[in-house]
Amino acid sequence: MSDAYGIFDPKRIRVETPDVDPGMGSGCATSEPFALRVLGDSMSPEFEHGVIIIVDPAGHVESGSYVVARHEEEYLFRQLLIEEGRYYLVALKDDHRKLEISGVDAIAGVVTQRAGTRRSQRKHYV
Repeated sequence: MSDAYGIFDPKRIRVETPDVDPGMGSGCATSEPFALRVLGDSMSPEFEHGVIIIVDPAGHVESGSYVVARHEEEYLFRQLLIEEGRYYLVALKDDHRKLEISGVDAIAGVVTQRAGTRRSQRKHYV
C-alpha cells in the first residue's frame, strides 16, 4: 500500500506469517529446511568450522542423528544420543561435555546434508 505520493507504508498492511520459531531468527516457517554455517570445532572432523549444513525441522529424529537443539537459551549443533529414554547432545570432540535436553521438543531440526564447494565435500545424512 502506498499513500498519495507512492511511498510504501508497512504499518498500513497486515501480513499473516506461518508458524515461525522466533528463537532461530531466520524467518523461515517451522516446516521449511534452512541452512546454517558451523561455527567452532566441536563437531570436527565431520563438520569443520565454516561448513554449511542443511537442517530439516520435519526430519526423522533418532539416536545418532545430527541435530540443532535448544539448550539453556541457545541453539547448539550436536549429535543426538538417546539412552534409557533420556536425550543428550554430544559433541564429536571429546573435550566437550554431554548435555541433557528435555526431549524431542527441544530439537529444532535434523541435519540432512553437509554442503561443500566440491562434490567430495558434500554428504547426505538421511
